[in-house]
Amino acid sequence: MTNSCTRFIFSILCLLVLPGSSAAQSWTFIKEKEGIKIYTCTEAGKTVKSYRGETDIHAPAEKIFALIENVNNTDWWDKNLTRIKVLQYEKFKSARYYLVYNLPWPVTNRDLCVDVTISIDPLTGVRTITALPLPGFIPEKSDMVRITSYRQTWTIRPAGNELSHVVLEGHVDPAGNIPDWLSNMLIVDSPVKVICGLKQRLEKK
Repeated sequence: MTNSCTRFIFSILCLLVLPGSSAAQSWTFIKEKEGIKIYTCTEAGKTVKSYRGETDIHAPAEKIFALIENVNNTDWWDKNLTRIKVLQYEKFKSARYYLVYNLPWPVTNRDLCVDVTISIDPLTGVRTITALPLPGFIPEKSDMVRITSYRQTWTIRPAGNELSHVVLEGHVDPAGNIPDWLSNMLIVDSPVKVICGLKQRLEKK
């Protein structure tokens, strides 16, 4: 498989800057990079591992939350997305959107329809953004592989003055002709790429 193809597969696994929910898992610590701790776990019945990345960001929780949840402000999302269509958006409450990845031959293009729910705990200030697949909302296309096994959760927890603890947790199976071993290899670094981009955007002077 070409380096170009591998980079695009990695982009699929980073879909990912998008705002899903993972049940309690037994996480295995893999590494720490750029101040981000990375964990993975294997869920029953799944061959592609789930991922978890966590770090502290020097920014208020409300500022981080506002950047992640606003699907009308997507310039910081993965540049390899060729289409982002917002289907519905209610600020600080919910969103629905449709995504398309244009991948190099021989990998078939992928698409995904996502349903997002948003919550804010008024007592703790913890903010959660959960994304799950939205089946049947947009018909599947013959020239694309529909991603159906997907979930992701952002959790933003106030951790002090101008400091927040951020956790990105989820699972995505790109399906089709992408081997599981490659997905599992690349998924280790996908939370690093996503969270680093977020930190750079928020902490830039």
